[in-house]
Amino acid sequence: MKDLLRDVMDYLKSQGADYADARYEEHHLENITVENANLKSLSYDLDRGVGIRVLYKGGWGFAATDKLGKDHIINAAKLALEIAKESSLRSNGVELSEEKPHKDVFRSPFEKDPFDIPTGEKIDLLKEATSLMMKRENVKRSVGNMDFRRITKIFVNTEGSEIGQLILISGAGISAYAVSEEDFQVRSYPSSFGGDYATRGWEFVEQMDLIGNAEKVSQEAEALLKADEIKPGEYDIIIDGQQMALQVHESCGHPTELDRVFGYEISFAGGSFLQPDKLNKLRYGSEIVNITADATIPGGLGSFGYDDEGVKAQKSFLVKDGIFVGYLMDRQTAAKLGMKSNGAARAQSWRNIPIIRMTNINLLPGKETLDDLISGIDYGFLLSMNKSWSIDDMRVNFQFATEIAYEIKGGKLTGKIFKNPVYHGKTTEFWNSCDGIANESHWHVWGLPNCGKGQPMQVMYVGHGTSPARFRNIKVGVAR
Repeated sequence: MKDLLRDVMDYLKSQGADYADARYEEHHLENITVENANLKSLSYDLDRGVGIRVLYKGGWGFAATDKLGKDHIINAAKLALEIAKESSLRSNGVELSEEKPHKDVFRSPFEKDPFDIPTGEKIDLLKEATSLMMKRENVKRSVGNMDFRRITKIFVNTEGSEIGQLILISGAGISAYAVSEEDFQVRSYPSSFGGDYATRGWEFVEQMDLIGNAEKVSQEAEALLKADEIKPGEYDIIIDGQQMALQVHESCGHPTELDRVFGYEISFAGGSFLQPDKLNKLRYGSEIVNITADATIPGGLGSFGYDDEGVKAQKSFLVKDGIFVGYLMDRQTAAKLGMKSNGAARAQSWRNIPIIRMTNINLLPGKETLDDLISGIDYGFLLSMNKSWSIDDMRVNFQFATEIAYEIKGGKLTGKIFKNPVYHGKTTEFWNSCDGIANESHWHVWGLPNCGKGQPMQVMYVGHGTSPARFRNIKVGVAR
């Protein structure tokens, strides 16, 4: 396939293309869902094809095919070139930031290939976990799922890059749904909305210990039915690592996407308040807030060797010592600011054109333990596990609901829980109120497998390294 793609690049150069690249991708997928100890769904999929981008006199063209014969791929290249020529008639010109050619092979680290694990073993694990959750009288529904993906990529461009990648993704989670005559509550583990994901193997699922955590999940779901609700007001709060992942995703990751800043996403996904005049000037958060984009973290769901423009994976700061210092960029948007891409161009599959996407967007750990954070609160709450969220299209005003709140009084957890908590605020005010971040022993890269963006919609796998963090005088209320 690499030789064929190289021939396609030679053809496009001979036809006057200023730049072109081609991506062959092969996606193997397995998904298992078990409900109330019964298999609900089991699916496998194999999807493969080639996507070709062409830049001609300032105009982009893209075409893709799942027919892998030489004639079909050449025809796709001709179509991409034809589209680029038409686009050039209405283009204001395109520049790409410099990127040296790479010839390399990357493989994500794993110990056990999940596709080598018998499907029956996976199903039995989920059956046992969901069966344990159903032992609670008020737990009327229990769900467990697993999701595995093997992605093989070959990237070739007219600048001389030739890159092969193998990325393995594993994910799993469980949820318990408790019901009474007056209420409905849910608790999840290890994360809500499908669980946790990583570019690792079956060992990642084993380490979750879904069976060992099933009883606590169902017990808390049932206990929430009788729990009180928080009296609305301003409180000091700690947000746990899982919920911090979504907070970082929505109020740090998305607003630093440079295509949003330039208005390319404004009609669908929205824009950003982080305009270029704020770069290296805006105090985004307190001095302890450091946020990075880092695609090099072993096992991170947003990790890879090279992005879909052939830019090498790297780490860069978005916020440093509380100051906004960087964007997520592809080669085209980076050139507009006289900068180099930091490897954030990604496509959902071979049939999609790369757009700016998050990698692993991380809140770097602090120096305190979780107990230290708790001890610094006279009265407040520890909020855990996302339930819902809302944020405006410029990423300024937000509201997040969590599954549970744990009461803190006199610097200690009291054991009392509250249901339906919601907190809200404005992005920079919120991050400037951060006065404590838990240390590396509490830090984990959470995988978020369902970030949607673009027209047509692309769903991307991203990661967020976070640990619990403390915030002062945050508005907390009740979700209805």
